[in-house]
Amino acid sequence: MDAMESARVGRWLWAVRLTKARPDAAAACRGGHVRVNDRPAKPATTVAPGDTVHVRIGDRTRIVEVTRVIQKRVGAADAVACYLDRSPAPPSTPYVPVAVRDRGAGRPTKRDRRLLDKWRAGQG
Repeated sequence: MDAMESARVGRWLWAVRLTKARPDAAAACRGGHVRVNDRPAKPATTVAPGDTVHVRIGDRTRIVEVTRVIQKRVGAADAVACYLDRSPAPPSTPYVPVAVRDRGAGRPTKRDRRLLDKWRAGQG
């Protein structure tokens, strides 16, 4: 692993596997989804050890502290050693039971629909 003093945030996000591709990291930066030390970051913004990076990818926000700067993409085990994850735990999704019908059973009959409506009213 080649350790450096600073790197571009777009490249670093890709190298430590927070994004799947470099263009995805650059697009996140341009879209305002990346902040370095609480400042909006462009893809060319440099990161150094000790910096805090907030990145929103999909519907999840990751907060990471840079411990090592790398330029090249490395394995997942090595990538985890390059940052400290300070992200809050993702919210748990409540279990919602789903009514299951046999495949090929066709449309529910009027009686089946009424039973389903009664069951759904009891769930809410």
